Amino acid sequence: MTRVPDPVAATDDAPLQLYGQTFGSRLLLGTSRYPSPAVLQAAVQAAQPAMLTASLRRQGAGGGQAFWQLLQALARPVLPNTAGCHGVQEVLTTAQMAREVFGTPWIKLELIGDDYTLQPDTLNLPEAARLLVREGFHVLPYCTEDLVLCQRLLDVGCQALMPWAAPIGTGRGPVNPYALRQLRERLAVPLIVDAGLGLPSHACQVMEWGYDAVLLNTAVALAQDPVAMAAAFAEAVRAGRRAFRAGAMRAQDQAQPSTPVLGTPFWHQA
Repeated sequence: MTRVPDPVAATDDAPLQLYGQTFGSRLLLGTSRYPSPAVLQAAVQAAQPAMLTASLRRQGAGGGQAFWQLLQALARPVLPNTAGCHGVQEVLTTAQMAREVFGTPWIKLELIGDDYTLQPDTLNLPEAARLLVREGFHVLPYCTEDLVLCQRLLDVGCQALMPWAAPIGTGRGPVNPYALRQLRERLAVPLIVDAGLGLPSHACQVMEWGYDAVLLNTAVALAQDPVAMAAAFAEAVRAGRRAFRAGAMRAQDQAQPSTPVLGTPFWHQA
């Protein structure tokens, strides 16, 4: 597949597009683990995310109706996820229920293969994605940065991918920069970094590499000031995108003078 287009003037940037729908932000935000509903609401207002992720399992738990009412009040598009699913059939059932509950064809596909690292089940993920696409879902699969896996997900009909930077909730930032950059160079589809970002600088970095968006939860929800951190991440995403569009200088092996010596007084040349 061809490389993403070369950077152009930052002022010419087009908005994020996923499955033919346009979004005004390149930040997606999770809705779990916040200190209170009021803090979640304030963080969403500060970040103005493109979408909010929500788990059907949380919706069905105690207080689910109150959570649903809060999501409606936030007035942001909802991206249901299949968090906690360990099998393909479980994914399909959860996604179908989420479509009924949230009234949307969007689904963040999570199929967990290891409970310790929460690493995706890379062997069965393409099949789950294929079946969801066949059912008419707009599938955003949570996956690793493995190029072959990502190509298989595109082959079965996914139009965007969500590779991790690091295991969910670790906040370590990109642990495999080489693979993530190779992925961006090889795949000309929207790529959203999902999981493992802990600092606004992490988000800025992957956006500088040309990633189209980031999805955050723990880094904001568990910050000492989630509202301020949500705003900081929103600013970092915009800065990283502008830097990518502007075109960064190439790294040099040797020092290069930033001030020309032409015209320097002769005694400085002695």
